[in-house]
Amino acid sequence: VQLQASGGGLVQAGGSLRLSCAASGRILSSYGMGWFRQAPGKEREFVAGISGGGGSTSYADSVKGRFTTSRDNAKNTVYLQLNSLKPEDTAVYSCAAGPYTTIATNTHYWGQGTQVTVSS
Repeated sequence: VQLQASGGGLVQAGGSLRLSCAASGRILSSYGMGWFRQAPGKEREFVAGISGGGGSTSYADSVKGRFTTSRDNAKNTVYLQLNSLKPEDTAVYSCAAGPYTTIATNTHYWGQGTQVTVSS
């Protein structure tokens, strides 16, 4: 599976962005998907996960209620909607594929990240 994240950019605090993660090589619906982020000088952290069929999702406490992940398996694409953005959300966001139940700590494939910068 090859994954490519896109949709990042510069946005003011309180703004929104929608990230996409496009997959190629294998059918994406076979995998749970996760979104992760890494800010400068910090460790990578789990942000959100979604099951293969899209019926189950999970979120880090820091983004719950502000971020929403979804997927369109017909397009082999997963999305992360970022609302009410804060400066502390600034990071490189990446997507990864793996078993949904352990997606936060167990991933099989990684995509190249996209930069999200939130100005105050």
